[in-house]
Amino acid sequence: MILRCIECGRNYPVNDVRYRCDCGDLLEVVHDTESLRGKISRKTFDQRLSTREFPYNSGVWRYKELILDIDNKFIVSRPEGNTNLYSAEKVGEWVGVKHLWLKHEGENPTASFKDRGMTTGITVAKMMGFKKVACASTGNTSASMAAYAAMAGIKAIVFIPQGKIAFGKLAQSLAYGAKTLQIKGDFDDSMNLVEKICGQLKIYLLNSINPFRIEGQKSIGFEVLQQLKWQVPDWFVLPGGNLGNNSALSKGLKELYEIGLISRVPRIAVIQAHGANPLYRMWKKKTSFKPVQPVTIATAVKIGNPISWKKSIRGIEWSRGVVEEVSEQQIMDAKAMVDQAGIGAEPASCCSVAGIKKLVRSGIIHKEDKVVAILTGSLLKDPDAVVNYHLGKLKGIESTYANRPIQIEASLEAIRKALD
Repeated sequence: MILRCIECGRNYPVNDVRYRCDCGDLLEVVHDTESLRGKISRKTFDQRLSTREFPYNSGVWRYKELILDIDNKFIVSRPEGNTNLYSAEKVGEWVGVKHLWLKHEGENPTASFKDRGMTTGITVAKMMGFKKVACASTGNTSASMAAYAAMAGIKAIVFIPQGKIAFGKLAQSLAYGAKTLQIKGDFDDSMNLVEKICGQLKIYLLNSINPFRIEGQKSIGFEVLQQLKWQVPDWFVLPGGNLGNNSALSKGLKELYEIGLISRVPRIAVIQAHGANPLYRMWKKKTSFKPVQPVTIATAVKIGNPISWKKSIRGIEWSRGVVEEVSEQQIMDAKAMVDQAGIGAEPASCCSVAGIKKLVRSGIIHKEDKVVAILTGSLLKDPDAVVNYHLGKLKGIESTYANRPIQIEASLEAIRKALD
């Protein structure tokens, strides 16, 4: 296992504390997939499904050989993962496919997929002896890092864009004891600052620029395949923010393919919000990558200069995938349908579902395709958006599927009338 630059290919030892190559580009963890052939199998992971033994009771560390094969004494786990894969017929009818599953990462300990990457990130921080960790965040990353750092006895420092984080996310960072610094600017300003600070003050950086974060996030794909009895779907569809998630998904699928645990490759669709769509613009117009000033109600993907765009593009191309964008209206309508199915998710998660509907209409996803949509965070991550949608108070968004509360007098007759 080594660290390798995604651009120039230079190798570094995994115990080097670095996030970029000397050439300036990102690093990734490279496993010896050839040596893993014959060492692990589907049966290896299936046998661990029923265990309560640490760390294999985790939906990340169950796949330890493919994540980080290190001494268990360093592992910090809650445990995470083991999230439900819902067969969503009602939502499937709405988007236009017969076979739709929703993988709900909002069921992780801090209510987002970030826990999968944070268990590996904090584990490495602990193994390397760091006393402080830091991240820039629009909410989910900070909540997850604060929780795992608290478990490990490590001080957490969070950089957030001032006034641009949902309270359901900020509350967790504060509750878990993280030192929270509000930066005047957006996420990208916070990210630039935290990267410089970590290098100067010997603080371990835990954004998705950290290659070990990506290793944990790969397990989403592993777990979906295991839940589908190792039958590969036609599509994985997921939101695109900082683009670490789809980079991780494609990396993990590629490793499974090389080892021989899957025999075909699913296609990956990355869905961005129209107001935060630099990857989509690059993909659609076939131009060089250019950051944008992000504006979207989907706070978890409100990122205009995603750091993992090169990894993301590489994975999309490998999987013969696509990039799409969806409007604020499409996001919130899709969210209403997911919520009404009794599943629920934050707005950014529902980029996935809105994107599937759009890709079906354009003929890219077909009615008979088997499709897995990743829901990245809990409905309670952004309750203001939920309530204001149903009250009709979101500017520029029509409450198509509103479920407004009804004010009535405190009488039996009034109740009867309201129910009728």
